[in-house]
Amino acid sequence: MILKRRPAAITGIVFLLIMRTLFAIFWLAAGVNKINSGWVTSDVLKEVFLQRLTELPPDSFAVFYLSSFAIPLHTLIAWIVTLGELYSAVGLLIGLTTRWSAGVSLFILINFAIGGYYDASLIPFFILVALFVYYPSGQWLGFDKPLHAKYPKSIWFR
Repeated sequence: MILKRRPAAITGIVFLLIMRTLFAIFWLAAGVNKINSGWVTSDVLKEVFLQRLTELPPDSFAVFYLSSFAIPLHTLIAWIVTLGELYSAVGLLIGLTTRWSAGVSLFILINFAIGGYYDASLIPFFILVALFVYYPSGQWLGFDKPLHAKYPKSIWFR
């Protein structure tokens, strides 16, 4: 009955759920790859940051960010990014704390951009994450709906 009354809404919901699943798989693959490649327990990220410094204009904010924050704290950042990707992946994949998972994704993407890795390829990711934060896709398909019913005042399952 809803399909006959609002086919565009149903199409949008299905599209967003498919995109959420694909985005979650992307984050899951990225997080698992970081763990399997030893990224979180080595200086690989530091080497990536040092290489990036040579490619950026010396007076850019990205150089300041990398040299003052990212390089000195590369091990902590490697763990935060990896765990953030895995948390976001699981949350988006199963619809659990979906909006918070999308918020973590946004945090990671913003830090990628600040670190000098911004290009046009990030724009679709930012758009998708904004949609995941805005729309209650975990209420449509996922654990957010039953958990929100059980804990209606909780900010985690909205």
